[in-house]
Amino acid sequence: MPKVKMPRKSTTVDMTAMCDVAFLLLTFFMLATKFKPEEPVTVTTPSSISEIPLPDADIMLITVDPKGRIFFSIDNKNMRKDLIDNIDDYKKLGLTQQEKLSFAIGSSVGVPFSQLKSYLDMDPDQQKTVNNTTPGIPADTSVTNENNELAAWIRVARNTNPKLRICIKADGNASYPEIKKVISTLEGWKIFKFNLITGLKGVPPGTAAYTMKQNATGNKVQ
Repeated sequence: MPKVKMPRKSTTVDMTAMCDVAFLLLTFFMLATKFKPEEPVTVTTPSSISEIPLPDADIMLITVDPKGRIFFSIDNKNMRKDLIDNIDDYKKLGLTQQEKLSFAIGSSVGVPFSQLKSYLDMDPDQQKTVNNTTPGIPADTSVTNENNELAAWIRVARNTNPKLRICIKADGNASYPEIKKVISTLEGWKIFKFNLITGLKGVPPGTAAYTMKQNATGNKVQ
């Protein structure tokens, strides 16, 4: 008997379902993404050759702007809620739930405790205006000084979450005495391990770091 040959047909794939899934995923990520609040001040960090990566969670960020003003923040929104509750109890600020929510969803704060309640009661545009004129969080080289409000923020934050890792982001034009206040405050609470945020620059040829990196990579260091 002669063999019956089946006609060959080209294989087609219906991409409709895949396109639907792609758009659903895109929509989900657009709606679920949480954008980082805008920082109140612009800081240009000094450069260094350090390539140590910064921690990506549980961060306490202390910012020092070019004028030496100090701003304070932690990254976890849920922790920020607990922190402002504890600060309110500790300093008897009388904050409302709406003011606490403003702190929880905001960025860094740089006002004294005496101005914190009124600051959190403002809308974002008003807060931006205040950020331009605020004196920053008062600090001193001694944690026992009642005027050292940075010491209170650090103490309460560490009590709220002992796993917090501390990063100092200071402008290259900030005066050393202001940065010294931050470091001395940390030392006053027996905190000797923290990160200094810097910009990355190339390793200078001829230095020990250049030789070590060249030996480690086996390539010419850029």
